[in-house]
Amino acid sequence: METNSTTDPRTVVQDASERWQASVDCVEYVGMRVDGTPVVLNLTEHERLSPDRSLGLVRHSPTGFDWGYVGSGPAQLACALLLDYTDDETVAQQHYIQFRNDVVSQLVCDGPADCWHLTGEDIEAALAEFEEDRALTPDGGTPPTSLPANWSAVSRIDRTVFQRRDIDHYVVLAEGSEEWLIILCAQGDRAYPAPLDHRTLPVENDPASAVQALVAESNDLVKPEEDI
Repeated sequence: METNSTTDPRTVVQDASERWQASVDCVEYVGMRVDGTPVVLNLTEHERLSPDRSLGLVRHSPTGFDWGYVGSGPAQLACALLLDYTDDETVAQQHYIQFRNDVVSQLVCDGPADCWHLTGEDIEAALAEFEEDRALTPDGGTPPTSLPANWSAVSRIDRTVFQRRDIDHYVVLAEGSEEWLIILCAQGDRAYPAPLDHRTLPVENDPASAVQALVAESNDLVKPEEDI
């Protein structure tokens, strides 16, 4: 029996895959400094990338972007790039810190045009690595596989909070300009949370291990309920 190539599911899937690959291949961002001011362009859309949309998710640098180091300007650029490329707020919010650390911090203006280039293929490769790492990320309340079942990760406007389900314990993850501050605290009947322990790390380090250590400390202080 002959197969109509226009209705064959295999052809449809192949065509969709080819269109996606073509889209990935043609996406390109370029960054440069104009009179000292960082400027990022989406060459595919012929548009200048603005921080406005990303500022609705995170507010590291309301004044604008930067690159080539680990800090607030590169964090804002990382979020803006992921949001512009994927059009997915969840992906951008989950991965922008790692994207800043691994990709944006390495961008350097060079060559005759004194600029950097970042392609869709570069972004896809980075996102694929992040999925393999399975780092601790806010996920709307579902326990990440790297956390015990009695903990969940939730996102806030300016920070990530890991919340214990059986008692009022929290791990708050906040990023400064030079270091992470990770705090284990208890709420209970208090007007304000009381800190129980904390960790600090250089901002270029992955904070996942420190979060896991404080989560384990909480579970050691008060054993989880068996039915959690």
